[in-house]
Amino acid sequence: MIRVILVEDHHLVRQGIRALLEKVQDIQIIGEAADGREAVELVQRLAPDVVVMDIAMPRLDGIQAIAQVQALTVNTQVIVLSMYDDEILVRQALQSGARGYLLKSSVAEELVLAIRAASRGETYLSPSIAGCVVGEFLKRKAGEPSTLADRLTPREREVLQLIAEGHTNTGIAHMLKVSARTVERHRANLMSKLEADNVADLLRTAIQHRLIFPDL
Repeated sequence: MIRVILVEDHHLVRQGIRALLEKVQDIQIIGEAADGREAVELVQRLAPDVVVMDIAMPRLDGIQAIAQVQALTVNTQVIVLSMYDDEILVRQALQSGARGYLLKSSVAEELVLAIRAASRGETYLSPSIAGCVVGEFLKRKAGEPSTLADRLTPREREVLQLIAEGHTNTGIAHMLKVSARTVERHRANLMSKLEADNVADLLRTAIQHRLIFPDL
């Protein structure tokens, strides 16, 4: 039996995925999470075989959550189920450790195949996503310069998302269990790396480079 956790911030979408997968005999849904931070805590507690993860979520997005899951001492594989099909996010997800990437427009049978493949330690990509991966590989082979996402630390990505959600430095410090001064330093680094003069510039650049998601 493949033990699965669903991570999706939209309740109706999550319930729809659950209803589809509960019809599959070799898949068991053992938990659900509505954001990346909750997902990491749930994986640490339940150690599922596979996590089906959205990308655009509050508190901690899917890219960061995948990386944190990979850092845990559990044998859990993650596949992404997202509405986004651009090369930047596909590369970020795979580099973070995702075993698969599917679009939400995929048919149910494809999701089942991806879950089974991930449980065996194999990678599964939607056909359209596979094209993105090949294109990205060729660009990297040609020596294309690193992206902004490559220049930010995982903690800076977390702080950036929380800034975008409107949290204060004090609030961010409380959520991340660090000092307000540490948050201020991360904020200053973000402003420098994204070449922003103010928060509006920071968020505009972050959206352009798929570092945050404006449609949450």
